[in-house]
Amino acid sequence: MTIATQPTGSDMPESNRDINYSPFFLFTSEEWARFRADTPLTLTADEVQRLRSLHDPIDLNEVRRIYLSLSRLLSAHVEASQLLFQQRNRFLSLSDQVKTPFVIGIAGSVAVGKSTTARILQELLKRWPSSPKVDLITTDGFLFPNAVLKRENLMERKGFPESYDIGALLRFLSAIKAGEPNVPAPRYSHLTYDVLPDEFTIVDRPDILIFEGINVLQSRTLPADGTIVPMVSDFFDFSIYIDAEESLIHNWYVQRFMRLRETAFRDPSSYFKRYASVDADAALEIAEGLWQNINLKNLRQNILPTRPRADLILRKGSNHLVETVSLRKL
Repeated sequence: MTIATQPTGSDMPESNRDINYSPFFLFTSEEWARFRADTPLTLTADEVQRLRSLHDPIDLNEVRRIYLSLSRLLSAHVEASQLLFQQRNRFLSLSDQVKTPFVIGIAGSVAVGKSTTARILQELLKRWPSSPKVDLITTDGFLFPNAVLKRENLMERKGFPESYDIGALLRFLSAIKAGEPNVPAPRYSHLTYDVLPDEFTIVDRPDILIFEGINVLQSRTLPADGTIVPMVSDFFDFSIYIDAEESLIHNWYVQRFMRLRETAFRDPSSYFKRYASVDADAALEIAEGLWQNINLKNLRQNILPTRPRADLILRKGSNHLVETVSLRKL
């Protein structure tokens, strides 16, 4: 499977005619959809419904418009990466190097649809003719446990860069890229809102690893003496940022909170069960407070500034469907 040659001159999509200095090609969803070529649709409507998050409107048409072209592009990148790996081994006269997984990072705000994108991509990639092994891990398990966050007065900074065990994140990705077998990733419960003690997902040398989280493209302050300071994104072969207007993400977050109040929050084991018993007006006020005081601050301070570091940006419109695609130029 190969990627189509980028149009040039008069054949260039209208959206790219005047973007001479941008590091990205910009495509409307209709322009992007044409790049799927003969990529087969291997998902059914029922499977898409199962994979999407609560009230996410993605359907088979959205998979055809956006995700088949993305699957085709990723196939080209994976093939090129494998070829480069072989060529480098020959250059270094290495004969016993273990093939390392191709790592795809997915970033973006809360409530923007990262989880749905990650799950849809995982299923599409698994169904390539080569039947690769594709694993999916989220950064939630690498948050410090609530007990630590409370001790450090960081509960209201949960999801901010300082709330993650960066050392554990880097050790995990380093082991993955070293081709180590049976690498454990800590598990997280959205029901209890905490890391699950002594529970792990084992990642055993997949062909592709999708690594999803709000701050996976976060950079770090570099020391003046040139000391090597690794970043999570250093281990990515390709990165995707899910984008939307701030006002839209705000609305989606509040709507999701109000829906969860009628569903998951009613579970007696839920960390948020107290929100299920308040009236609608009080719940709305709580949702707005959580957005303004935590999630909006994190978006503006930490998440949105990482958008330009992505290889591909999927920008959604008011209907939660992708309207434009920005692809970094080579």
